[in-house]
Amino acid sequence: QVQLVESGGGLVQPGGSLRLSCAASVSIFSTMGWYRQAPGKQRELVADILGGGRPNYADSVKGRFTISSDNAKNTVYLQMNSLKPEDTAVYYCYGFSLVTRMDYWGKGTLVTVSS
Repeated sequence: QVQLVESGGGLVQPGGSLRLSCAASVSIFSTMGWYRQAPGKQRELVADILGGGRPNYADSVKGRFTISSDNAKNTVYLQMNSLKPEDTAVYYCYGFSLVTRMDYWGKGTLVTVSS
């Protein structure tokens, strides 16, 4: 069974940092990334990383967030620095597999940025 499991969410003050992790049960993904959805807003791409390509970032997080991966652990990370209240959202891990030609989503982890 293919699973994506996020961890690392929580409450942080503005200007603080968090690191999100997404562990995949199998290594079948050609693309992995992070999306987020705030109440009343559309789900949006935060960052993704393609096999053999450069990371992509939403304009709102460029210079503050960094996506990385550890292939040996089948894990993708999102380092979030200089967090702002508008970063508050449920963050979802995403993966696409060329093997199964399917999309996979984690259940989400809540990030709350507030004083």
